[in-house]
Amino acid sequence: MADHNEVAYTTADGNDYQAHEQTYEGFIMLVKYGTIAVVIIVALMGYFLT
Repeated sequence: MADHNEVAYTTADGNDYQAHEQTYEGFIMLVKYGTIAVVIIVALMGYFLT
């Protein structure tokens, strides 16, 4: 059987872990601010449309 003790992403060629982290942080920021925007829109709709 193959030895699975070594983590693959640290040894693979062509992986750019720093770019991966930046993309992930950008995605998290998009989700956070997108959720805040939706909550504000729904609250304003509830206030003005009732």
